[in-house]
Amino acid sequence: MTGSDTTRLIVLRGNSASGKSTVAARLRAHHGRGLAVVGQDVIRRDILKEPDVPGAANIGLIDAVARYALDAGYHVVVEGILYADRYGPMLTALGADHRGMSRYYYFDVPFAETLRRHATKPAVGAYGEEEMRRWYRPRDLLDGGREEIIGPGSPLEETVRRILADARLHR
Repeated sequence: MTGSDTTRLIVLRGNSASGKSTVAARLRAHHGRGLAVVGQDVIRRDILKEPDVPGAANIGLIDAVARYALDAGYHVVVEGILYADRYGPMLTALGADHRGMSRYYYFDVPFAETLRRHATKPAVGAYGEEEMRRWYRPRDLLDGGREEIIGPGSPLEETVRRILADARLHR
């Protein structure tokens, strides 16, 4: 078991440029200290510098960091593309082992909209349409129907308020 009855686990999944990282940053800004953001890109790309492949080390490290933070009393937001076939077993076990409330969200955004959103990012030149097309998986939901869908029409602040309310994370 991990965490406590009072810790919250929030998982934000979806395709590249669907809004996950922005929402995670806003959740932290609204909540403040005591909320850890465990980003797939930070662990996979920045810390380990490894490709996103089945069985990669980042999967276990994301799990270990999230568990450590929960055990230390932090609320945790795990965010990333987090393909269901590669990360689903870890995310399911993490939620099953968590003593507190766990909430899962999938950002269901059409490919054309992810391209539009990507064009507004500061790192727009880091990758383009070709890479995004290769990465894109429509409705890549976890087994068990545990994820709530956030569609392309959900405004940022409304999405943040919804997640804060669902997880009862208001200060």
